[in-house]
Amino acid sequence: MINIQTYQQLGHTNHGWLDARHHFSFAGYHNPRRMGFGNLRVINDDTIDPGTGFGMHPHHNMEIITFVRSGAITHKDDKGNQGRNIAGDVQVMSAGTGIFHSEYNLENEQSTLYQIWIEPDELNVAPRWETASFPADLQDNRLSLLVSGSGDAALTINADARIYAGRLAKNCIATQGIEHQAYVLVSDGQIELDGLVMNKGDGAQVTAQSEVTINPLYNAEVLLLDVSNGRF
Repeated sequence: MINIQTYQQLGHTNHGWLDARHHFSFAGYHNPRRMGFGNLRVINDDTIDPGTGFGMHPHHNMEIITFVRSGAITHKDDKGNQGRNIAGDVQVMSAGTGIFHSEYNLENEQSTLYQIWIEPDELNVAPRWETASFPADLQDNRLSLLVSGSGDAALTINADARIYAGRLAKNCIATQGIEHQAYVLVSDGQIELDGLVMNKGDGAQVTAQSEVTINPLYNAEVLLLDVSNGRF
């Protein structure tokens, strides 16, 4: 019911300016046993050097979520959207019929982020970009809903998925319900997920369970992606 992928087991690509760990097959990393999880297709754990980044490039028919873990990232696209997101910020981009965008680290330090791709429920929607900031304070016994396809979160995506996140204080146990199936990320610290130890950078697939219990062994930052089986 819980399958943990340790940080050391993830796919790894180092471009010099970009050091990336891949939870699923992406670009030059191909693992036929790691092609996605329901409608979740990509989770990249990226470290981007100062003054570098992803130049202008296209996407279409994909929901792309960026969770900034440290430093900052600056977004610009051909629809006139632009903004700088700092640690704790989340941005969503519905690529839909097509969008060109860039993501740069214009800071004087490395920036780290999760880049998440989720298949849309509907193809060829109008492209959209938005961002929101979330409190960085420790929370007791709960994760916050950051992103949802149901319109009940600060950020909306065109997909049957919900993304929860939060910084949990040591030994403040959180119980999180699961509607479909879940992928859990430990962004920082160490936790027990239903009694199984997970460290910083690890991921876990959770299936056939209606909830999980998260026990932070140290102060921890955790993301939980509740994802459906997708359109296919």
